[in-house]
Amino acid sequence: MKITTFNPQIITKDMEPVIKLFEELGFEKAHKKEGVGEYDVTGIQMRDPNGFKLDISQADFLPVDSVVSIRMNVDDFDEAYNMLIERGFKNFYGDKTADTPSSKSAVMISPSGFTINLVKHIKN
Repeated sequence: MKITTFNPQIITKDMEPVIKLFEELGFEKAHKKEGVGEYDVTGIQMRDPNGFKLDISQADFLPVDSVVSIRMNVDDFDEAYNMLIERGFKNFYGDKTADTPSSKSAVMISPSGFTINLVKHIKN
């Protein structure tokens, strides 16, 4: 398995104030994806002039106001998923994944409580 992207992600019930804050810090919107998975998540990627990336996702179903996570894109989703499961991670979605025509993902929660949003981009 190869990690292809690794950056922070903020998952929140209200993404607009978070986007505004990071725009004030010099980040610009680079990519937006809507309607992800059965939870209908909206995600935006931002970048600053140095190339740092930050993902911000809006998920209305969260039991708290926000969660800070790590977004980890990989070239082999199943291998990475199984490796995390073997290390005690639990899939937030149970045994499901959030699938779109261009990606497959699962929010994985570690035994100590931090999260990794595991993502595989599907290239057609």
